[in-house]
Amino acid sequence: MSQVQGQLTLVEQVVNAIVSEIVDGELPSNSRLIQDELARAYGVSRQPIQQALLLLRDRGLVREAPGRGLIVSPIDPDFVRKLYEVRAMLDGLAARLAAERGAARARTEGSAYLEAGRAAVESGSLNEQIEADMKFHAFINELSENTLIGETTAPHWPYLRRVMGEVLRDDAQMPQIILGEHVAILDAIVAGDGDRAEALSRDHIARAAKIFVQRLQAQKAASEQEMRQRRTRRIR
Repeated sequence: MSQVQGQLTLVEQVVNAIVSEIVDGELPSNSRLIQDELARAYGVSRQPIQQALLLLRDRGLVREAPGRGLIVSPIDPDFVRKLYEVRAMLDGLAARLAAERGAARARTEGSAYLEAGRAAVESGSLNEQIEADMKFHAFINELSENTLIGETTAPHWPYLRRVMGEVLRDDAQMPQIILGEHVAILDAIVAGDGDRAEALSRDHIARAAKIFVQRLQAQKAASEQEMRQRRTRRIR
């Protein structure tokens, strides 16, 4: 664990640090989160740790477990599906409005976000890829000139970061696929094609959700099969 730094508030830094470790798999599901250990690791007092954990609990990444205190929440496929349904609608709207209101700016500034995405893919860092992805979508939200879109999704970004990490971690092709979809979305915005920009953006989010939910369902099925086999062996 590295000590937190930067211009964000101390609590925001701690939130980001914990989420980054969850995304990287250093804090997997059901890991205990002990305040004193986190405070020592990040070089801060217990107060920002406590506040950060409360925020993460409210956002679904952390939960209380009887006799264990706070733990990293297992990912809920149903919640992911619902969250991505809402995000697909909002991102589609943002892309449409961006094409209608920000095509000129997208033409001059958009390539920088794509280059940042390419550099992140080449780095192989999950957190860099997720950061570049977040900045790309934040740029589109900004071009939409509707601040409510970004404000609505902001509380859910820690959970979205975790889901994105799971989507990217085990699929070597996925980072390039996502980057290619970003290129297509930006091209539609630059062309001022709101219909196409919205459709591409909604498909982009829906595809990621489908991949992740299918992966979780497969893991759950494998786990249940293993449990059945163990019971069978005990009966014999």
